[in-house]
Order: sequence, then structure tokens, then C-alpha cells
Amino acid sequence: MGYSADDLAALVREDRVHRSVYTDPAIFELELDRIFGRAWLFVGHESQVPNPGDYVTTTLGRQPVVMARGWDGLVRVLYNRCAHRGAKVLTEERGNARQFRCSYHGWAFHPDGTLAGLPLPEDYPASFDLSDPAYAMMPMRHASYRGFVFATQSAAAPDLETHLGQARIGFDEVCDRAPAGTIEFAGGCHRYEYAGNWKHQMENLADTYHPIACHESTVKKDGYQFQRRTGEAGGQAKFFDQSGKPLVPLLGVWAFANGHNSEASLPFHEEQTGEVFMRYRALLVTKHGEARTREILKPKRHNLSVYPTMDIIVLQNAVRVIRPLAVDRTEVKVYPMRLMGAPGEIFADHIRFLNQTHSASSFIQSDDVESFRRCQEGLLAEGPEWSVVARGVGREASDQAGVRFGERSSEIGQRNQHAAWVKYMTGAAVSWEPAPL
Repeated sequence: MGYSADDLAALVREDRVHRSVYTDPAIFELELDRIFGRAWLFVGHESQVPNPGDYVTTTLGRQPVVMARGWDGLVRVLYNRCAHRGAKVLTEERGNARQFRCSYHGWAFHPDGTLAGLPLPEDYPASFDLSDPAYAMMPMRHASYRGFVFATQSAAAPDLETHLGQARIGFDEVCDRAPAGTIEFAGGCHRYEYAGNWKHQMENLADTYHPIACHESTVKKDGYQFQRRTGEAGGQAKFFDQSGKPLVPLLGVWAFANGHNSEASLPFHEEQTGEVFMRYRALLVTKHGEARTREILKPKRHNLSVYPTMDIIVLQNAVRVIRPLAVDRTEVKVYPMRLMGAPGEIFADHIRFLNQTHSASSFIQSDDVESFRRCQEGLLAEGPEWSVVARGVGREASDQAGVRFGERSSEIGQRNQHAAWVKYMTGAAVSWEPAPL
């Protein structure tokens, strides 16, 4: 069916979402245009292209793109398309090349996208100006924040820092934990797909309600993969209090402007100790002083999700990227991050923990993607037309910066995402979105 703006807005209410938002292929096609064609989308990190000629390819929505570092040292995002006959120029996931050469007719491009040369140029008419930018690999509007590169197809989108708004704090917290003040993507990438809509994964990133059921086998007291965080001792996450009462649903969720969210951090038994951790801590003290170091190392948030496709897993030093493939098919990539300047053992601990929790065969993420599959199948069954996101409605707090907080297992994060969905899909904000105090 065709959807008007009023039709789309009617699919999202303050406390529920119509199931067609997850199941209708026509809505999915509109999302590719109106959300993924307008929003700032995460491309990669500058550390993935450290040298001139380095490139990384990816897909934003359905747009194949290249992130490359030019001979001038600048990082750019280019549409991965030859200006001659439209062939995709680069097919490897990453590499280094002096020129990006199209395999169809041999047109070659500099890493900044400008045309470098082509076979038999004398056969073109004299009026054919090959220096015209129209014959380059077209640049995409892009920007970076602390090395994290985003791009958008929209000339009307606000600048990146405005789009991120108060959610920039999550990027700052991760980078400030590095003694060198920055991170790098290292250690490869976990990649998997699940049979469900992309919004299931995004909603899960603001969901403190599900772990006690979905992850019961690993968050209860005999679950072992959460016994350690970075450091040789201490840093054990506390999922239950002494009486056995679950703590995860009591954490709360922050909701930022433009659909971004952040879950509060799990409580911890004690501060981390051990020779490796203390060496790392000493580096931070040298850079920042004792008081600032204590603030940097204090766990504040479990994650930061940047609508519509990115999630920084703050406590595990990783980035998750969500790519919609079809209304019922989604790709997820998880990239480990190295804290630059920290002891190598710290990164080894992060890799080990990430393998336990977020690889395709891990205990935690495999629980989630199975739940996403069941949601997708169940939403097609006879039953209520609406998916409920009512937890915490009317109990949110809001500060002067417009950051809202939902206590306990509030579903403010999901409601915040759906408010952004309506705004992108219809061009209008919802009437029920809480305003700043």
C-alpha cells in the first residue's frame, strides 16, 4: 500500500508501535529513502585508513561507498561508482592502491576521487573535458568526531556535531580512557546476519528489561563470562544483589535528541586491581591527574547507540554497526577498539571478552539475535496489532540540555527511537515527545 505522512505517523503511538513497521516491505523501502538517505550514518574510523591510498568499502543503506585517505592526508567518503558506465570500482573490503581502477574499461581514480586517467583518451571528442568533476568518483558529504567518520546523502541535514548533540559524551568517554587520547579499530571484525528487522537490534540497545530472561543462563550467579573486566583482578559486574534480586532492570536509560540512547552502566563489586591495570592507570594519572583519572575510570554507561545504525559498546571497547538488508534481514558488524597508549594486555582482555559476548557463537549476542528472529516471526501471527513500549511512560526526567532519563527498565529509549523514526519518515515531530524542562 502507499503511505501518506499521516498514515506513517499513525503507526507510532506514545506507548506502542504497529507491527507493520517491522514487517511491511513497503515501509522498509521508504526507510531506505527517508531515514538511510537523510541521516548521518557511521562509515568507519580514521584509523582504518592510516596511510595515503588506504581504503575501506562499505554500504550505507543501499549506497556502496569508499572511505579513503588521499595523498594530501585527508580522509574522504566517495560513492563507489565509476563515472563512465556506473560499475562498482572497488570490490575488496579494504586495501591500499595508488589508483582505484575500474575493471570494466580501465578508468582510474586518485584516492581523493579525481580522475587519474583512462585508456585511449584521444577517442573522445575535443569538447569532452575529462577534468570535469562529473567524471570523478563523486564525494559524499562527510564529517568526523574524534576520528569516527559519518556521512550523509542529505545537504539539508544539520552538521554532525549538532546531529550527535549531547550524545557526544559517549565518544568522549571512550577516547578519554586511552592514554594517547584516541582509539583505533584493530583485531578484525565479527560479522553475522539475523532473520529480523533492523529496528529489533536498535531497540535492544536501549533495553535493560530483557537480560534477566533472555540472558538468564549467563547473567545468573554461575554464569562465568562476566566474571572479569580489563585488569588482573576485580571489575566483576554485579547482576544481582545479595538477596538474589536482579539489578539490571534498575539501571535506567538516557534518551538524547535525534533518537540516540545510552544505557546506564552495570554496578561493579570493587575497583579493578592488578599489575597490568595499575600500569594502565598510572599512564592516565600522568596525563590527567588523580581526580580526573578516577572520573574517567568510573563506569557510567554500558553503551551509546547513535540512531539509526551505530552502537558504541562503551564497557567493552567495541563498535557495533547495523545494516538493513531487507525488511526481515539485517547484518551486524562488531569492531574491537584499541585504547591507544594502553598496555597491550588491556587490548587482549577486550578481545577475549568480546569473543565471549558478541561473536556469532557467543553466549550473549546469540541470545539476542534468536529473540529478534522470534519477534519477526511472531509479529506475522494472529494477535494484537501493536508492539508495546509503555514501561516508564510519564516518569521520565529531563534536564536543561534536553537529555531525558527513564529510571529502572524504562522503555524511553525505544520511544525515543520511534519518535526519530516518525520525524524522518514524515518530516514532523510527534506530539507526545517529552520537552526539556
